[in-house]
Amino acid sequence: MKVVIITGLSGAGRSRTANWFEDQGYYCVDNIPPMLMKSFIEMAGKDTNPIDRIAFVADVRSRNFFNDMSEVIDELRKSDKFELRVVFLEANSNDIVRRYNEVRRNHPLTGGAASVAVIEEERAKLKDIRSRADYIVDTTNRKTSELNKELDTIINNDSGARNFVINISSFGFKHGIPMEADIMFDVRFLNNPYYVASLKKLTGNNKKIVDYVFRDPLAHKFVGSIHALLSDLITGYIDEGKYHLNVAFGCTGGHHRSVAIANAVAEVFAEDGMRVKVTHRDL
Repeated sequence: MKVVIITGLSGAGRSRTANWFEDQGYYCVDNIPPMLMKSFIEMAGKDTNPIDRIAFVADVRSRNFFNDMSEVIDELRKSDKFELRVVFLEANSNDIVRRYNEVRRNHPLTGGAASVAVIEEERAKLKDIRSRADYIVDTTNRKTSELNKELDTIINNDSGARNFVINISSFGFKHGIPMEADIMFDVRFLNNPYYVASLKKLTGNNKKIVDYVFRDPLAHKFVGSIHALLSDLITGYIDEGKYHLNVAFGCTGGHHRSVAIANAVAEVFAEDGMRVKVTHRDL
């Protein structure tokens, strides 16, 4: 089991960091009292579907509970049942003040406006925890994409492509287009099995439909083109801090051609070692 504790200065990017870990498949728990971490890890390991990646976000919002953080880190490091890493986020005090002013939120340490003095007070309180961190990440003047890139490097040894998720779906135009799609392709140019009596009631998950659709050389060419196109784009998406790509394939009813094509595209990316999820909306 991999366990990560995300901590550091308020306003330094803990939420963005937690989002990154969630995109990597971690079960994220926000604002948990440190003394409850070990119990949660034990509970997660005993579940019928064990959690193998956990990321805790812990900070001064836990109030007096947070005082136990250093002790908890030392205790967790003694276990040989999981691998613990501590990521500490910090930034220039003036930059943090600017961020709080932009979002018009109060600083959790005092419940009032953020100021350099308040941030320096929090920095002093966290000095002991900072010394226990495996990674210290300075987010001053950093875009989300730049933060994600550094996390890729220190956590995944720059293996961002292996953690990118392609969500592939099929749909029928007559039922409406999927609003969540980043990229959408119309496969109604392929021969429609719906008009073949023996195939009409089958779906694109059936081998007979697959054979019918891919009897057309254009179907093979199309899948190859989509594979090449998206493969070239993925690096760019990762560099921009995007870890999910929603690709939709549509035909008339969403039962035959779009299903067969979506499955075929998903298969080639799975063979590349990518993380792929497939949904057939209108089946």
